[in-house]
Amino acid sequence: MIAVGQHNAITDVDGIRVGNVHDHRIRSGVTVLLPDQPCVAAADIRGGAPGTRETDLLDTANTVETIHGLVFSGGTAFGLDAASGAISWLAGQGRGAEVRGVIVPIVPAAIIFDPPAGGAQDWHQSPPHRAMAIEACGAASTRIEQGNVGAGMGATAGTLKGGLGSASVIRDDGIQVGALAIANPFGSTVAPNSSVFWAAPYELAGELGGQLALPVMASEDVPYPIPGMEGANTTLVAVATNLALTRGQAKRLAIMAQDGLARAIRPVHSPFDGDSVFALATGTLKDIEVTPMLLADVGLLAADAAARAIAKGVYHAESLGDFPSYKDQFGIS
Repeated sequence: MIAVGQHNAITDVDGIRVGNVHDHRIRSGVTVLLPDQPCVAAADIRGGAPGTRETDLLDTANTVETIHGLVFSGGTAFGLDAASGAISWLAGQGRGAEVRGVIVPIVPAAIIFDPPAGGAQDWHQSPPHRAMAIEACGAASTRIEQGNVGAGMGATAGTLKGGLGSASVIRDDGIQVGALAIANPFGSTVAPNSSVFWAAPYELAGELGGQLALPVMASEDVPYPIPGMEGANTTLVAVATNLALTRGQAKRLAIMAQDGLARAIRPVHSPFDGDSVFALATGTLKDIEVTPMLLADVGLLAADAAARAIAKGVYHAESLGDFPSYKDQFGIS
């Protein structure tokens, strides 16, 4: 049996905290995921236009075994500096890898393109994302707001307002799986001429308002976003589990979780997106052997959770600029 966790969020995975900070004026923000202890991590990047930092370190051929944080940021390439803020905060807490007496936190990062949300663009000589990341680290907790928060502040999803979403699932045997998404896709998260999310079949506990069945559609009905918006998108996802995974197993979890994007977005992994999935394993559940069959089961749950998180990011978003919210678009209170 499975059920959603207490928060129905990635923080239902033991050892994961999340901090969000955003600026309404520039319509951008930062989301920081902080494990209580260094954790095994991997990444799978399939979008055609990614913006990332320190992802090469996660390759199983390389030396670094664990990470100390993960940063998702708006601000396009300028937002990658948010990782520097998280690194500074972690080092100040004495958290990081010790290299010849120097504390070096390992913090991969990925960014979305959020200027279409219409925020002020007068900050490029002094990008605020580094400072926002420091503040987000200090505010990290197990409680997560969703929608126009953190890196989801300026996110857009096709013609709708996108945002931050999170979901979880807990098995009877104590295995925890969670996902956090910054839904900012080129493709659509809802079926054409319908309020039904593509992720509707995976909804748990009425988290999307109680979805109806998906309509029948032809291939020519695939929805496309606003003309001229090409190159302005990316969906970022983090999935986490309390299992003790190897780096190779974490990589497989990230690969399987990418299917969650395909369940929630059409089209996905386009030339215009930087779709990236990160998998974290906190290892707090040490007494269960991770067999290939168990990993397959957990990967399925992670993909479903990723799809749910993406849809929830759109479901909870509020209208901003030229982008109506899902609820305003479809008259849902």
